[in-house]
Amino acid sequence: MKDTALMTLSVLVLFAGIGAFYWYEDQALAFRIVMVVVGLVVAAGLAWLSWYGREFWQFALASRIELRKVVWPSRDETVKTTYVVFIFAIVMGCFFWGLDWVLTWLTRLLTGQSG
Repeated sequence: MKDTALMTLSVLVLFAGIGAFYWYEDQALAFRIVMVVVGLVVAAGLAWLSWYGREFWQFALASRIELRKVVWPSRDETVKTTYVVFIFAIVMGCFFWGLDWVLTWLTRLLTGQSG
């Protein structure tokens, strides 16, 4: 229950910071941006105090570790894969164009409509 209340309060504080940006439109832009940043920092702090916030932080750390394990393709592999994708898209486009043409021709033939 405490965690849900903290997350709800966190979202409300975030929305309050964003709302203040628009509510005080006659103030200097720097001051309005500071209000949004303060709202964001306070909301993040409140979220951190909840179980959900701590779990999200653990997820972010684990994601960072997994991202380091990714083997990125070389430039040559990327270019070759791009060519394959473009060729496949052209071939499939021609196939579906031909299929559409044949089905349209058959439909007109069966319904007795002419061109």
